[in-house]
Amino acid sequence: LKRLNDGFLFQNNPGLCGSGFASLKVCNDSDHINPSKPEVYGSGAAGITREIPETANLQLPCEQKPCSKPSKSQRGPILVAVIVVIVALSVIGLVTFMQYRRQKQKLSSLSEVPENRLSTNQTKGFSRKSGSPLISLEYANGWDPLADGRNYNGFAESFRFNLEEVETATQYFSELNLLGKSNFSATYRGFLRDGSAIAIKSIGKTSCKSDDAEFLKGLNVLASLKHENLVGLRGFCCSKARGECFLIYDFVPNGNLLSCLDVKDGNGRVLEWSTRVSIVKGIAKGMAYLHGNEVNKPALVHQNISAQKVVIDDQFNPLLSDSGLHNLLTNDIVFAALKGSAAMGYLAPEYTSTGRFTEKSDVYAFGVVVFQVLCGKRNVTSLVRVGGECCRIQDFIDSNLHGRYLEYEAAKLARIAWHCTHECPVERPSMEAVVQDLGV
Repeated sequence: LKRLNDGFLFQNNPGLCGSGFASLKVCNDSDHINPSKPEVYGSGAAGITREIPETANLQLPCEQKPCSKPSKSQRGPILVAVIVVIVALSVIGLVTFMQYRRQKQKLSSLSEVPENRLSTNQTKGFSRKSGSPLISLEYANGWDPLADGRNYNGFAESFRFNLEEVETATQYFSELNLLGKSNFSATYRGFLRDGSAIAIKSIGKTSCKSDDAEFLKGLNVLASLKHENLVGLRGFCCSKARGECFLIYDFVPNGNLLSCLDVKDGNGRVLEWSTRVSIVKGIAKGMAYLHGNEVNKPALVHQNISAQKVVIDDQFNPLLSDSGLHNLLTNDIVFAALKGSAAMGYLAPEYTSTGRFTEKSDVYAFGVVVFQVLCGKRNVTSLVRVGGECCRIQDFIDSNLHGRYLEYEAAKLARIAWHCTHECPVERPSMEAVVQDLGV
């Protein structure tokens, strides 16, 4: 600065102080403080303190140690509470949805209630009066073949079931109770309130006759069939909501005759000779009943006689199933069933030219079933047929019998089977004549 003494203008630097210059004032302690430069708190010059403004909101050091963060223990209970609430709401929602779905299924057929519908109390009283375990409520508006008071000789009320009872009997049509399916129906096992076992055949509405009068007439035919060798009809139910008709039959525990064919030696399903003879006689009696005219029962052609349609009860008595069922079905469904009959050899040869089912076409199918019972096979070969014609027992008898049969009975059954399967329908006997020939 001394070197600049001549050109240095001190008056332009009023903040300078020092000694040795005439124009500068002498420096003191307060001149070392720079008001524009922040000082460390508490480190001011001797006797000089500077306050921190309240608005600065400075965080002071944590005594040279890392400052502690907020504790996680305070957030734990909140997180647990949130999780519990979410789980509880999920459970409540799931339970509510399941209850809603079940109620919707149970009450679907009752969604539209007509004014003249019977009350629950009225229905219970009517059930006790009639003695039937299942008397239905009136149907909802929609598909009801019994509308307008049509009862056809009064059979309808004692045969009508309601959908809720059918669903309960089958555990809401559980797959565990499914006995079998076809291209137009499904059959379930179920139990009534009294504990009796039933078989429920479900048929889609589109497979049934569209005319209510014809459909009801067919039901009347089914209800009129009562014979020891026919599966008994317990009742029916028409569901608008499901679009199905349910036929309720007595349950037959031992399956069908088809399961007794093509079995291996030593299998428990191999039928004894006396049982086979009894089965043939029972089928013949049931078919003779169908073909005959009875009081309140017209002559009826089964149209689908086969080993599959012969079911066996716990006493090994044969019962014909689906008798008269074609009276409820559309022609397309009836004709579709012909494919299976033709494949198994049950279809009479004249059907290809006439296109008609007759009693003699039933007789032909009966003869095929008799051959199946004799040989124990599903496929009836030409060797079996010729053996029946020539009474060569070794050609048609089941080897699983190991000679435990009566030859004269075997020869008689083979001869009957051969006559029943004659190419010419007029050469076939009637079922009444077959029953007489069998001595039953």
